Amino acid sequence: MATGEIDVKYVAHLARLALTPDEEKKLSAQLGSILGYIEKLRELDVANVEPTAHAVPLVNVTRADEIRPSLPHDEALRNAPKKSGGLFVVPKIVE
Repeated sequence: MATGEIDVKYVAHLARLALTPDEEKKLSAQLGSILGYIEKLRELDVANVEPTAHAVPLVNVTRADEIRPSLPHDEALRNAPKKSGGLFVVPKIVE
């Protein structure tokens, strides 16, 4: 798509943007620059380049899961403002 083919008014309408004439000119020039850069990228030979999701390999830094003893039931309820039958009592929020 060439720079002259960009319909900034139509794109702004789709995006629900109200642009002034000056903003339309500015955005038209910016979109033209972006499309020109994309055309340069299309000239590259990427036939032997494997598609990737990230430019560098990512590794999770989370710790491994391990089984540990949980908080004792009585200790968990110790500071509860209200409790009943070994459970927390909370205000009803759905009528």
